Amino acid sequence: MIENICRKVCAVLHLSLSEKVLGSLVQFVKFGSVGVSNTVISYVLNVLVLLALKPYALWWDYIAGNLVAFFLSVLWSYYWNNKFVFTPEAGKQRSHWKALLKTYISYGFTGIILTNLLSSLWIYLGVSKMIAPLINLIISVPLNFVLNKLWAFRS
Repeated sequence: MIENICRKVCAVLHLSLSEKVLGSLVQFVKFGSVGVSNTVISYVLNVLVLLALKPYALWWDYIAGNLVAFFLSVLWSYYWNNKFVFTPEAGKQRSHWKALLKTYISYGFTGIILTNLLSSLWIYLGVSKMIAPLINLIISVPLNFVLNKLWAFRS
């Protein structure tokens, strides 16, 4: 279904893509849809932890929320990327533990280290704290796609 939509959009835009490029485009769209669900899951988990810890008035509740959201949403992302986006080639096996570890490393790099560095840069340059994360997505999503495609899920 996603492949058909991508083909129709390319036809409307008069784009002629090779099958390899079209396949990567389809993968990127699937990766984006997993990413959207991952973002929702992450947010919901973060809020649930904050609500669960609210009665205790802990100063570190947001850290707990971020950690739980990160670890569980990356696990969610790994599952769906493995099943839906980066499926192993026919006859090839994937080490799930190795791919999962690489997924945590790539999301840790792009989702924690890179976004914080980029946010600091954008804010230093005068960009709003509310807009900086949106700019970061333009850089981190394609980079995370490449890291997952060529490294984490590589058989």
